Amino acid sequence: MFPIIPASTAAPSGNQGIFAFGSGDVSTSNLVSNAGEIASDTAGVGTGRYNIAATEYGGDKGIFAFGYFSPPSTNVNESNLVSNLGVVSSDVSGVGTDKHGISACRYGGDKGIFAYARAPMLNTKNLVSNSGVVSSDSSGAGTSRGSLASCEYGTDTGIFGFGDTGSRVSMTNLVSNTGTIASDTTGVGTEKRYPAACGYGDDKGIFGFGSSNAGASNITNLVANTGVMASDGTGVGTGRQGLAATQYGDTKGIFAFGGGSNISNKVSNTGVVASDVSGVGTAREGLGACSFSS
Repeated sequence: MFPIIPASTAAPSGNQGIFAFGSGDVSTSNLVSNAGEIASDTAGVGTGRYNIAATEYGGDKGIFAFGYFSPPSTNVNESNLVSNLGVVSSDVSGVGTDKHGISACRYGGDKGIFAYARAPMLNTKNLVSNSGVVSSDSSGAGTSRGSLASCEYGTDTGIFGFGDTGSRVSMTNLVSNTGTIASDTTGVGTEKRYPAACGYGDDKGIFGFGSSNAGASNITNLVANTGVMASDGTGVGTGRQGLAATQYGDTKGIFAFGGGSNISNKVSNTGVVASDVSGVGTAREGLGACSFSS
């Protein structure tokens, strides 16, 4: 997001990104260069799992947390820190409810927030300090749901959007620069679950792809630097769900993987999504992504 986007207290800065974990209970990671090139697989560290989330913190680092693995069917609350060189650490004992289908983004310039989830449907949140410490569960706001996406916008605020309450929804919830989640905002755009989102252009965001009532989608929705989500944009690229997205090059973004593929689609600094690029790395879905800055 903004350095995933992770991101700095004054302004977003994420010149590189990382995709990691995913279906097949893998912990494999793939780095993204400041030119948007995805690297081949790096051997995983930590518990392999999917339906995980990630965010930047501390201005230049990232964190992956929560998720699900099978067999047996198990939700977890472990986290894995990402250094400013993109190195994933071993498991850190979890805090908060074991859950999956969660989402995360940066807030306050240098902190992160994990919120919502399934197992069962939740609207609780776990804040991440600027040193990467995850807090215990606290009350969230809005409709409990899972399988949603989130990203930063502005310089220190965030937004959660879409998801699954038992049926697909398009509602959004803004996050203040103190980590407070607002009540539901009536949705704009096609209802969907398992989309992805990231920042672009210094202070804006983009949601894209996912599973709509009509099937796999490639629709995108831009987020202004005031947190207002736009209506559906014309889809580009292969429709798929369970993908992830991160910022790179400070002002650009990239969607990748999902739907059992390793396809990627770059996002320009004006929010234009490019056509498919043949993938690199293990095809998978249910992974997470964030940015970091070396």
